[in-house]
Amino acid sequence: MHNAELDTFRREKYISLETFKKNGEGVKTPIWFAVSENGMIYAYTMAHSWKVKRIRNNPRVRIAPSDIRGNVKGRWIDGTARILEPGEPEFITGNKLLDQKYLLKKLFNWAAKMRGHKRAGIAIHLG
Repeated sequence: MHNAELDTFRREKYISLETFKKNGEGVKTPIWFAVSENGMIYAYTMAHSWKVKRIRNNPRVRIAPSDIRGNVKGRWIDGTARILEPGEPEFITGNKLLDQKYLLKKLFNWAAKMRGHKRAGIAIHLG
């Protein structure tokens, strides 16, 4: 992954994450994300979401810069995703990066905790 491409992502607020069903059909979802110094992409979602289930079944993903509605604003890049569990060091790293980028995330985390909703982290390696 070229630094110029990563810099493009760093300037964006949303990416469209495409995960794949067992039949190969792609499902695109706009999500918040953060890019680490070493080029790893981190995101988070509800632990019981369909995208988590799809990633567990097939780690192949694609991402592209998008707007809040998922309208793609750049080229798609292939990657491999892993689900990160709370407490795992990489989950903590990704969560800190996301908290720094999105001020509203802390409020959403608190609301999810009050409702008993568990979160899962997503680590995406590009290329």
